[in-house]
Amino acid sequence: MNQDHRRFHAGLKAHDDIRINPGANPPLAELLDPGRRTLLKGGLGLAALGFLGGGLSACGDASGSPLLDFKGVPVQLDPQFDRVLVAEGYTAVPFFSWGDPVEPGAPGWKPDASDDWRAQLKQAGDNHDGMNFFPFADESDRGLLVMNHEYVNPPLHPSGTIDLGKPRDPDEVRKEQAAHGVSVIEVRKDAQGRWQRVMDSPYNRRISMFTPMRLAGPLAGHPQMKTAADPRGLEVLGTLNNCATGVTPWGTFLTCEENWHNYFINRDRADYERRVSHKRYGLAREGASKNYAWETADPRFDATPYPEQPHGGFVNEPHRFGWVVEIDPFDPGSQPVKRTAFGRFSRECAALAMGDDGRMAFYSGDDAKGEYLYKFVPEGRFDAADPRASRDLLDAGTLYVARFDADGSGRWLALVHGQNGLSAESGFASQAEVLLNARAAADYVGATPLDRPEWTAVHPRSREVYISLTNNDERGETDPLDKANPRPKNLHGQILRFNEQDADPTASAFTWEVFLLAGERKGARDSSGQPVPTNLVSTIDGDLFSSPDGLAFDARGRLWIQTDYEDGEPAMRAMGCNQLLCADPRTREVRRFLVGPRGSEITGLAWSPDGRALWVNIQHPAISFPASDGKSRPRSSTVLVTRNDGGAI
Repeated sequence: MNQDHRRFHAGLKAHDDIRINPGANPPLAELLDPGRRTLLKGGLGLAALGFLGGGLSACGDASGSPLLDFKGVPVQLDPQFDRVLVAEGYTAVPFFSWGDPVEPGAPGWKPDASDDWRAQLKQAGDNHDGMNFFPFADESDRGLLVMNHEYVNPPLHPSGTIDLGKPRDPDEVRKEQAAHGVSVIEVRKDAQGRWQRVMDSPYNRRISMFTPMRLAGPLAGHPQMKTAADPRGLEVLGTLNNCATGVTPWGTFLTCEENWHNYFINRDRADYERRVSHKRYGLAREGASKNYAWETADPRFDATPYPEQPHGGFVNEPHRFGWVVEIDPFDPGSQPVKRTAFGRFSRECAALAMGDDGRMAFYSGDDAKGEYLYKFVPEGRFDAADPRASRDLLDAGTLYVARFDADGSGRWLALVHGQNGLSAESGFASQAEVLLNARAAADYVGATPLDRPEWTAVHPRSREVYISLTNNDERGETDPLDKANPRPKNLHGQILRFNEQDADPTASAFTWEVFLLAGERKGARDSSGQPVPTNLVSTIDGDLFSSPDGLAFDARGRLWIQTDYEDGEPAMRAMGCNQLLCADPRTREVRRFLVGPRGSEITGLAWSPDGRALWVNIQHPAISFPASDGKSRPRSSTVLVTRNDGGAI
């Protein structure tokens, strides 16, 4: 990563993670303050519990065999580390990188990044993120790998830079828009049992900011969705900032639009102040939009109201992002659908839990400091006898937001017009406004602010739900805090877990605890020889890490944890490069399985049906990866991990 690339990426991270929530709801830190409240049902203080070291039932391997059956790898502190290190007995090889051909007619990637936007429409996008594997029916050795492309880095262009201080070149903007979205690629085992891409597959497909998408659910055709380009409010061009994912039991891919607000600007200060749908989500107000200044080349991203234009120009365009988008990977001709019943926020994922009776819940974090955990419960039930008939289940249901109580209990608060004070008098004229301004509705009903709630994962047997709270360096500044609070300036984050009442995904109540607190080891010292502050000390049993982000369970019930921190920052020096770790939910032991190249984030996991192949995404590597020669242009890449003896991961 050159210096321009480093500065650009650091700038994206800085404003992706800012606090926007102006509310005064009690944050989780306050609820965990033993000086003012009791903690869990026994009323024990925080120190006595070792920061919630026990409580809920947890799940391990039913056979009693150890789940962490590999030797952990060490941290990597070398500032020039430019490869992937994986556990002994395993091999990790590059599999699919930015610029690789996807659709027919796509050229191969050019090391000078000189491909134009038309080529990029057919090539792999940038910054690989959440992904899933979809097997073909009755074919365990063949499937579709579907992955998000969250955003772009300056190496997308030959110069390796993006100048936000002047109007953008329209073709550069088009290339960046083409590199957002989703890739669908067919993969299969060859005669030697090795997974390969199928280059001429009719299923291979790129979905980008140029792909028309249908609006469905309560906001379809609503006045707040109409623009000068779409006066009916029924079709959106494209999807962006796609981060984590979900899947449906009927075999479709759910991609989630995260920090979409950074692509828009509203320069009308008075309009911005009174427009909750802009202000509460943090759109830019002056200068340029926060990411790429696309508005200088594409008027859709200028959300300033222009009364002389139909529907005010594009003032409503930001309303058309922040949704769950459903994609059918097995139908290349199908149109993606934005499901507005899920609600609008900076959504990380849509993790599915399904009851024995077919009732479902989808869990999502809202990735910003002080935001919330949500759950969407469809009205109908999944019918396994007729899966395709379930397609419209995502257009009707109830959106909930979580309140975490100090005694270890919790409640799901319905975000429904006419309930919990959500009415015209409180600023919500109808259910459409509640969903459009889900953050403001969550503020109003008293949800619990969290430290950057990101990915959620559901245990495949117990239905326990885990959520990563990545970090919050403003804890103690913007959030209430007194001297008894154990984590001011929460640089390292934590993972929560909770059980729905009676293991029912649609329940209105749950019990919760902190699964682990990330950070450094007790007794550690900083570079000056001083003891590490107590707010940086972890409760991890095993290998240390910071800033948990991606979470996923494998079929054996092991929790896989991916990290996302700026690995050059002083507070992260002991952590080295970002990591993929594995945790036993029963014992809480954590072991480091993989380390990525310098500057990268580890994000997105997918397994083959037999568990013998694991795909992992390496996002925004800094130095030459995947060539790992110390000089080549870095490329976001998917790596394939297999065991050397051919066994399961």
